[in-house]
Amino acid sequence: MGYASQLGRASISSRNPRAAAQCDRCGFIYNHHQLQWQFDYAGAGLINKRILVCNPCLDTPQAQLRSIILPADPVPIMNPRVQDYAAAETDNIATNAPTVTDFWTGIPVPSTTDIVTQDGQNVTTQVVGKPTGLDQNAVMPLLNQSHYRVVLSPLSVTSQTGTSTITVTFSSAHGLSTNDQIAVEGLTDNNADGIYSVTVTTATAFTYQVNNAIPAGGLLQGTTLMVTALVGLPYNYNQIPLTGPTT
Repeated sequence: MGYASQLGRASISSRNPRAAAQCDRCGFIYNHHQLQWQFDYAGAGLINKRILVCNPCLDTPQAQLRSIILPADPVPIMNPRVQDYAAAETDNIATNAPTVTDFWTGIPVPSTTDIVTQDGQNVTTQVVGKPTGLDQNAVMPLLNQSHYRVVLSPLSVTSQTGTSTITVTFSSAHGLSTNDQIAVEGLTDNNADGIYSVTVTTATAFTYQVNNAIPAGGLLQGTTLMVTALVGLPYNYNQIPLTGPTT
């Protein structure tokens, strides 16, 4: 008399007996030879996870677990022609006049000749205008081991008549160096708000330059917020260009 097998999905045969086994993942019974080892990525290759699973439970190795192997750097080419990025990114000031001829040599001087200083440095244009892309709320808080957006607590913020220099004093050492950057908002005169590079005068004072002269007086009030900052600079600049409302 026939009877139903109690070994799940295993095939039972008296003529060809085969061992039954349980899938380590789903628990169903199969013939042992139907189960497969589960492999998965670990490091640069596959490892056997030492579990036997049925075909429905067999997973494809997860490629995200594989280590990334970087290829070798390409071999440098002979006689490369690299773009002159320094010249391409620098906006020099040039003469704007009709072509003239040098009296002694007779060589024409083009109107596009760059203006240079006495030590041979090109004069670059100074960015002036309403600030764009600089927001005190977007100051990064940490870069490597350096903290930014550290709140400064000035004792006074003052301006002098006829100048564009803002003087900031503290009751204790501020810890900044020349060309460090600050972001300030909430002064009594909004023309002094913004992000600036500072010039340290003493351990407890520094100055920064705004774009236009501000009436003399104290600028500090209860809603003023001044923090340290770090923003990108144009090529060959060590200070943030003077930006702000123009007069």
